[in-house]
Amino acid sequence: MNLNLELFSLILFLGACLAGFIGSLTGLGGGVIVIPLLTLGFGVDMRYAIGAALVTSIASSSGAAAAYIKEGITNVRIGMFLEIATTTGAVLGAIIAMYLDKMYIAIIFGCVLIFSAVRSICKKDLDTDYEAPGDKLGDKLKLNGSFPNSDGSITKYNVHNVVGGYSLMTLAGILSGLLGIGSGALKVLAMDTAMKIPFKVSTTTSNFMVGVTAAASAVIYLQRGYIDPGLALPIVVGVLFGAFVGSKILPKANVKKLRLLFSIVIFFLALSMMYNGITGKL
Repeated sequence: MNLNLELFSLILFLGACLAGFIGSLTGLGGGVIVIPLLTLGFGVDMRYAIGAALVTSIASSSGAAAAYIKEGITNVRIGMFLEIATTTGAVLGAIIAMYLDKMYIAIIFGCVLIFSAVRSICKKDLDTDYEAPGDKLGDKLKLNGSFPNSDGSITKYNVHNVVGGYSLMTLAGILSGLLGIGSGALKVLAMDTAMKIPFKVSTTTSNFMVGVTAAASAVIYLQRGYIDPGLALPIVVGVLFGAFVGSKILPKANVKKLRLLFSIVIFFLALSMMYNGITGKL
């Protein structure tokens, strides 16, 4: 029995390494791979898989967030403000998940995966004037900021459409609590597209927020008994290791080709999740 348990933990660890590696290279996050891995590969109950993915999100967010804050890229004020939206949404999403049929959770998860994959492929670098006059509400809340560049220069930016970005962040929080993923595609929409925040700032600030958002919904899953330490531990360690390896390879890799390849894989995972959810196999 112990041998079987050790073998299962080892396979989980190796699978989580792959999930963390893919997540770091594509920017889609490890949870996007962890949940299909557990449900489709190991037949783990959907809610236990989501609980494990939430614990992983908390762990993987913490280390990177501290480094980005030290570098002066993360806008902590924006992060704290938008965390109100994502945390409220995450608690609501986690409560909904307790009562929603697993079939609907699988279908929603599949749709979010497809959306994330499409956003990853279609991501373009837009020439945006970040110093253009921003939102009056952004000025009042003192959300505008700046960050250092590699050449020593400083890039200043003003925040736009605060209400629209806050609304999208609430939706991202609901999906995070419901599905156990970072909802990175929606956060990109909220900060990059709606609020017109520079990509470096939006990604690092999003990373800063992920841990708090996941912790809010993880409390609900923990109270309901859907977080299994024996399941979560090898996944947390594996995802962290995989993400570390991915971060070393990323500067030398052809990111566009990787995004295309892994987005195709994620698209088929999404279809499998939706099919298994509809047929009641999850």
